[in-house]
Amino acid sequence: MFLDFFLLLKHNGLPVSLTEYLTLLEALQKRVIDKSIDDFYYLCRLTLIKDEKNLDAFDGLFGLYFKGVEYITDEMIHDIPADWLTQNGERLFSPEEMQKIEAMGGLENLLKRIEELFKEQKERHQGGNKWIGTGGTSPFGAYGYNPEGIRIGQHESRHRKAIKVWDKRQFENLKDDVELGTRNMKMALKRLRKISRAGNEEELNLEQTVRKTSENAGMLSLQMQPIKKNNVKILLLLDIGGSMDDHIELCSQLFSAAKYEFKHLDFYYFHNCVYEMLWKDSSRRWGEFVSTYDVLHKYNSDYKLIFVGDAAMSPYEIMYKFGAVEHYNEEPGIVWLERLQQKFPDMVWLNPAPVADWKTTHSTQIIQEYTKNRMFPLTIAGITDAVEALK
Repeated sequence: MFLDFFLLLKHNGLPVSLTEYLTLLEALQKRVIDKSIDDFYYLCRLTLIKDEKNLDAFDGLFGLYFKGVEYITDEMIHDIPADWLTQNGERLFSPEEMQKIEAMGGLENLLKRIEELFKEQKERHQGGNKWIGTGGTSPFGAYGYNPEGIRIGQHESRHRKAIKVWDKRQFENLKDDVELGTRNMKMALKRLRKISRAGNEEELNLEQTVRKTSENAGMLSLQMQPIKKNNVKILLLLDIGGSMDDHIELCSQLFSAAKYEFKHLDFYYFHNCVYEMLWKDSSRRWGEFVSTYDVLHKYNSDYKLIFVGDAAMSPYEIMYKFGAVEHYNEEPGIVWLERLQQKFPDMVWLNPAPVADWKTTHSTQIIQEYTKNRMFPLTIAGITDAVEALK
């Protein structure tokens, strides 16, 4: 396996040498790392890549070759033949057929069953209801339908029913230079500003200068004062990817408006629910995480926390250990949400989805309860209400 990966790097123009490959094998033989795929990634990068300009290409090839491996436990590391997941025609399910398909009964049952399938399955399957395959009603595979499943080998979301995604996905950063349509958002956010004078006396106070000069019999007496500053501090947590792709333009407008209005603004991305890691750059999110604990310790409680997300996900992602759609989280998402709420009591959630849809999504109702009804629509009126709640 590792020789094929080495040849893949060379074939794609990366300057990797046989000596570096042998160093990698020696490190593995001496058990320098555990069986974690994350540790293996960093070991490969350390031994094979000499110039940081090749890191992006390496990341892409590593993700392509070891696709899916990093999202399963050490005991479940298996190769799924590519032809098992190749799309061979599109199967469309009627609403009546979808209603007849039953869920397996929770995340734990799914994880247990897929581990059994890795041991039992020997060939490709299509259109069935049991095995890893395509175009069927099995909870495992691609291009089919199941009310609760693990999506494998399918790049795009179709029914948005998967409770875990096996494939590494890349999301685009929100734009911070969008101007069209942001003016009203800026006006709404402006009400949150808290203007005060602080710092060194750098600005001329004309009124005091005139008064002091008059009192000094015409002898000029310059009076200085600190510059007015907006001292409101904002921590922005932005849901990105998946169902949030439908709201990219609107969220980019909000992001651009917020960056314009607030000097003390910092932001991080998450996907669906907050867990132990956040990130700043979606193009590097698989290698450059920021610990959520570090965020909790970095910012004081005077920061106002604003979540932006549609809160549409599987309830498992919020309430269950290992429920995250893309990795195996050791603690439920709600635990991290509550830690953030305790640290930042001034908190609101802006939801870009229509308000009429909130009651139809169980996860949205859970998040709305978590926020103590401080969830507002991502509209001008909603932003205005959110600002009042933060004040």
